[in-house]
Amino acid sequence: MKTCIAALYRFVALNDHAELREPLLQQMESLGIRGTLLLANEGINGTIAGSAAAIDGLLDWLAGHPQFGNRLDGMDVKKSWSNAIPFLRTKVKLKKEIVTMGVAGIDPNRSAGTYVKPQDWNQLISDPDVVTIDTRNDYEVRIGTFRNALNPHTESFREFPEYVKQTLDTAKHRKIAMFCTGGIRCEKSTAYLKELGFTEVYHLQGGILKYLEEVPPEESLWEGECFVFDERVAVDHALQPGHYTQCHACRAPLSEADLESRYYTAGVSCPYCHAETSAAQRERFRERQKQMALARQRGEQHLGDDMEQVRRRRQAEKIAAKDQQRTASRD
Repeated sequence: MKTCIAALYRFVALNDHAELREPLLQQMESLGIRGTLLLANEGINGTIAGSAAAIDGLLDWLAGHPQFGNRLDGMDVKKSWSNAIPFLRTKVKLKKEIVTMGVAGIDPNRSAGTYVKPQDWNQLISDPDVVTIDTRNDYEVRIGTFRNALNPHTESFREFPEYVKQTLDTAKHRKIAMFCTGGIRCEKSTAYLKELGFTEVYHLQGGILKYLEEVPPEESLWEGECFVFDERVAVDHALQPGHYTQCHACRAPLSEADLESRYYTAGVSCPYCHAETSAAQRERFRERQKQMALARQRGEQHLGDDMEQVRRRRQAEKIAAKDQQRTASRD
């Protein structure tokens, strides 16, 4: 049975988000859904995976839950499919921001740019007066982006405001189009630019994933593969797993050529991080890789249990065994 992978987000006031964490986590676990959802005052964001029925069940639960009310109406959801569940754990995390820019007071509900549907995106970015900016991190851009898009060369989204400060000018750059994986970073980026006084700011509705879903390959201006934040690493234009693996030390996507590098050691280092880690760090990574391999041998990772779930299960097994021993001694 195919696994449904749903990337979702919604900018909406959730001042009571801390109270929502536990019921949301319990609902995900009861439906057998894995993945991570983030909750913050500004909304919800994350990627989850499970059966199609489970994903639809959670979305219905979110839409109808009295604590959420109708605040999640219009939530952006993008679905793709895989032969396996690409997550090992089930998490709901409380955050200051659902996508971390580090600039206070940015509200996409108040001042975001203009949505552009995937079908209209090609025409927009083909306009010579439009500056097209990829708002993703450098390692994401490296494996795929839109033709002629600018790469800010950021290592995290926190660096994007500094890129804007150093590169963009309201007098010079009159039309700006921005995009990201699922739409959330570019939506927040457009709100930030609007706050700075940029007037014509556009962003790709639904992000790259929606574009790949709706625009035929023969009409596409997308080049390469799209990095995704799960064990698929990247997807191609058909939203099928791509040709990259991932460095478990720095999370960089790795090509087949990267895997042949003398700096690549599974789980320890790759050509992109070898020079940036110390011998002590690499030793820790090596031990972590060893423990992951042992966990797989025990079947723990295969089952998708996180370490806290494993600990609870083992504790319950010990208690049950002791109870059985006490019963046997009384008999």
